[in-house]
Amino acid sequence: MNIRKADGFALIDILFVCAMMGVLSTIALPRMLLARQSAGAASAIGSLRTIHSAQLTFALTCGAGFYAPNLTTLGRAPANSREAFISPGLATSNSVTRSGYVIEVDGTAFAGAPGSCNGLDVGEAAQGWRAYADPTSSENRRFFGTNVNGAIWELNTTLSTVIPEVGEPTAGQILK
Repeated sequence: MNIRKADGFALIDILFVCAMMGVLSTIALPRMLLARQSAGAASAIGSLRTIHSAQLTFALTCGAGFYAPNLTTLGRAPANSREAFISPGLATSNSVTRSGYVIEVDGTAFAGAPGSCNGLDVGEAAQGWRAYADPTSSENRRFFGTNVNGAIWELNTTLSTVIPEVGEPTAGQILK
């Protein structure tokens, strides 16, 4: 007499495990996407704070009281220094994509501005500036912006059209 030993899983066991994994991932996926959006927003806010700090440092040490008109200017090191005002990751171009956000800085050139210590020509520095972070995904509805004042504003559409270089934007709410 030969008696066969049953080893392994039955097909019903495998189907049950797959169904349970499907139910758990259906529950967890929306929370994971929400956590990813929150992390991206925190990164964008941190980048805007870094830009504000870099602009203040530029104005006090290199710009004779004037501000850098864009990210690439902040990314150039002053003469006799190896360190730029912002990290190379933010200074690759004037429009940088990081953590699901497009970050931009602009300032209107002022004809009376002197040249800067990092190669900005006479009349290219700005009296004010503004920076904004717009999400790359249409599902994310958190847009951020800041300017010379240093406060970070939030709106459910882009702040690039409503935030001035100096003063409060015409729409949005301040982050606390």
